[in-house]
Amino acid sequence: MSGNLNINWSDVIKKEARGVNDYDLGEVQEISEDYIVAEKGVVDKTRFMIPKILVSNFDGHNLHFNVSEQDASKYKQ
Repeated sequence: MSGNLNINWSDVIKKEARGVNDYDLGEVQEISEDYIVAEKGVVDKTRFMIPKILVSNFDGHNLHFNVSEQDASKYKQ
C-alpha cells in the first residue's frame, strides 16, 4: 500500500509509469490525493487515472504499479 512507501510525490511528475511486466502506462502528469494521472501517446493520447494504493514502488526513474495490461483498461479516461 502506498501509505507505507516513502515517495516524494512531486518527484514522480514527468517520470514513466509502468505496470506489471513493465507494461507502459505513459508518463505521470498529475498527482492528486488518491490518484495518479498518466498519459501515453503523442497524437492519440490515452489517459489513465490509477489509484495511489496500486503503486508498488518508485525507483527514481519509473513509478511502478500493481496493474496488468488487462487491468489497465479499467483506469482509462
